[in-house]
Amino acid sequence: MRWFCRSGFRASILAVLLLFQVGCASEQSSTPLTRTIQIQQTWQLQPGDTIANYAVVAGLGDISIRLGGNSVYAPFDGEVQKNVADCVLFSSADVPAYLFRLCGLNQPRVGTITQGQAIGSGEFVHIATLRKQPEGTWAMVEPAQDILEKLLGNS
Repeated sequence: MRWFCRSGFRASILAVLLLFQVGCASEQSSTPLTRTIQIQQTWQLQPGDTIANYAVVAGLGDISIRLGGNSVYAPFDGEVQKNVADCVLFSSADVPAYLFRLCGLNQPRVGTITQGQAIGSGEFVHIATLRKQPEGTWAMVEPAQDILEKLLGNS
């Protein structure tokens, strides 16, 4: 009988804890507050814009474009080098102060490449335009739409 009383007591405690947990879970699932922040830098390109009939899906930093399996092309004669993870860097003597970082491409072509050659393809490409600073560092800058159009094969 003592075991039953203790067991019943335990069951009661578990039931109370379960109700408490359910009550807490319903409070947690309520709609979170929307946080708004001021960003000092704004770019013309925004998610939802289109470039050469491709949708921009992210921006302010890397510009992310939904390729749907299509290719990205060299905007100038240049060099493609491996960078980090699934990223490559494209450089060209035609625009020596700039590097273009392309991420998300499947099996990108690495090495010397001519204008219009495919660099790689993928579902998405994440493009960052980097400008060389006087002290030798690189700063991310907003990409020019005509360069993006060349990368997407509409030059």
